[in-house]
Amino acid sequence: MRTLETLLEQGVTGRRVLVRADLNVPLDGDRITDDGRIRGVLPTLTALRDAGAKLVVCAHLGRPKGAPDAKYSLAPVAVRLSELLGTTVGFATDTVGTDAERALSALGDGGVVLLENLRFNPGETSKDDAERLDFATKLAEGNDFYVDDAFGAVHRKHASVYDVATLLPHYAGKLITTEVSVLKRLTESPQRPYTVVLGGAKVSDKLAVIANLLDKVDRLLIGGGMMFTFLAAQGHDVGTSLLESDQIDTCKGFLDEAAKRGVELVLPSDTITAAQFSAEAEPETVAVDAIPSDRMGLDIGPETAARFAVEIGKSKTVFWNGPMGVFEFSAFADGTRTVARALVDSDAFTVVGGGDSAAAVRTLGLPEDGFGHISTGGGASLEYLEGKTLPGLSILESQ
Repeated sequence: MRTLETLLEQGVTGRRVLVRADLNVPLDGDRITDDGRIRGVLPTLTALRDAGAKLVVCAHLGRPKGAPDAKYSLAPVAVRLSELLGTTVGFATDTVGTDAERALSALGDGGVVLLENLRFNPGETSKDDAERLDFATKLAEGNDFYVDDAFGAVHRKHASVYDVATLLPHYAGKLITTEVSVLKRLTESPQRPYTVVLGGAKVSDKLAVIANLLDKVDRLLIGGGMMFTFLAAQGHDVGTSLLESDQIDTCKGFLDEAAKRGVELVLPSDTITAAQFSAEAEPETVAVDAIPSDRMGLDIGPETAARFAVEIGKSKTVFWNGPMGVFEFSAFADGTRTVARALVDSDAFTVVGGGDSAAAVRTLGLPEDGFGHISTGGGASLEYLEGKTLPGLSILESQ
C-alpha cells in the first residue's frame, strides 16, 4: 500500500489532490456535537497543505437518498474544518457541478475546498458498476492524485472509495495507515492475554466478528443490549429487555464453542433495569436471574462492571466495541464509564472500536490519550476483524 509519505517525497506543489475524508459527524441542527472525525483527518490535510498541494476534500454525511437534502449538508463541517485548519476552507454547494468548477478554478497552492455531500449523487452508492464509474470519472477529473483517509468508509464499494482509486494514482492517508497497523496488531500478533469487550444493541450486528474471534482471543466480555440474547440462551427470563429471539440458538452455539476452545466468555451477573426506556426512569439493580417481567435492562450492573474491570486489568491487549448500556442516560452510564476507565488505567494495548464507543469516551469526559488507539470506523474495524476483504483497502493495495 503506497502511503502519503511516498506521495510527499515525489512532490505535490501546485498539484491537485483529491482527498476522501470521513466527515460523517453527528449534527444537532447546524451544530456539530462531536468533531472527532474531522480532527482525525487533520494530519493528512496539514501535511499536504504544507507541501503546497491544492486540496479537494470529498466526504459523505448521513444517508440521503441520492439527492440534495439540506439536513445532510456538509456546510457546517466546512466551517469547523476552517477553524481547525486555521485557514478558510472553500465550500462547493455541489460535488461535480458548476459550483464545484467555480470553487476549484480559484484553488491556489495550499488551498482547500470541501465538496458537498457525495451521497447527494446516486452514482456514489450505486450497485451498478457503470453508474458508479461514471460518477467517479467526473469526481476524478482535473485531479492529479487521490488520497484516501476515510477509514470509516473503506468497507463500502462506493465511487469515491473504490472507483476513483482505479482512475488516479492512489495513496493511503495517515489515518488509514495507522488504523491498518493497529488492526494487524490485533489480528496477527496480539500480546496475551487478549480480551475483547463487545456491547451495543444487537447480537446480529456482531455475529461474524464473534465467530472469527473465538479462535483468536483468550477472553470475551459481553455487555450492552446484546447481552440479553446470550442470557436468554442460558435460560434466563430477560423481562422487556432487548431480545433477538431468532439469535438464541446462535448464542447457545457461541457459548458451546467458547467452552470447547477454552475461551472465557463472560456474561453479566447483574443489570440495571428500568420500567421504561427513558432518561427519567428509576434505576434498579437486579441479578440477571431475577429480572422482573415488566422491566428492561439498560446497563450492566456494578458487580459485572467491577468484574469486567478486573479482567481488563489482567490483559495485555484489549479491543472494545460497543457501549455497555444506554450511556446517553446518566443513570445507565456507569457500566460504560467503568469499562472505559479500566482501559485508561490498564497497562495493556487498548483499542476503542469507533462509533458509539468513541462517542462514549468523549461524552463521558475520558482522556482520549489514555487509550492506545481510538478508531474512527466501527463498521470497518469489525469487518476487518471478521476477516473480510474491505474494498477500499484492497484497491489501495493495488498498484
